[in-house]
Amino acid sequence: MNVEKEFHEISGLPVKVGNDANVAALGEMWQGAEKGYQDVLMVTLGTGVGGGCVLNGKIVSGIHGAGGEIGHMPVMDDEPIACNCGNHGCLEQYVSATGIVNQAKKVLDLDDRASSLRNYSSLEAKNIYDEAKNGDVIANETVDSTCKILAKALAQVCSMIDPEIIVIGGGVSKAGDILTSRITQFFKKYVFNACTSTPIVLAKLENDAGMYGSVKSLF
Repeated sequence: MNVEKEFHEISGLPVKVGNDANVAALGEMWQGAEKGYQDVLMVTLGTGVGGGCVLNGKIVSGIHGAGGEIGHMPVMDDEPIACNCGNHGCLEQYVSATGIVNQAKKVLDLDDRASSLRNYSSLEAKNIYDEAKNGDVIANETVDSTCKILAKALAQVCSMIDPEIIVIGGGVSKAGDILTSRITQFFKKYVFNACTSTPIVLAKLENDAGMYGSVKSLF
């Protein structure tokens, strides 16, 4: 089914179809955190991990529509649990909101150290970041571990596309500066030296980014 064609025929209006993370990246470039830049990488951290790549002001969707799918970069060998995509060891399995919680739970199950994370009957990524800010050791170790994995992935992408700026969005980004500062710390360690000054910032448009990007894609 060609969604773009079908909606155009129904409405008689110009129609463009895009991946949510791609159009979010375009929206942030146009009116958000990436305003003034033309070569940008956006990563959305929610229940999954999405990505959008904009080069020279244009979305890079690729021949198969998989451009920017950073969440399905393989980052771990020997992962026994399958990702939602069917592969094993995808970035999404470790740095999404779900992945962060899973990593913390593994540590709590294997480690008998005291942790405020044990007080939550239904642990969420927000709790982990909040307790990390409060100084909880296991929470901080979990944040470090997940940010390190994400930073390595971003470093690899930068070696390919060398963006002007990297923007972090999605629900997990509400953790704030603790997220971008930890990612940046590890990113500078792993990235090719020409890219060490690439800024990593928080998205500004939140849930409106996709709408802005959808409008921008029409002209």
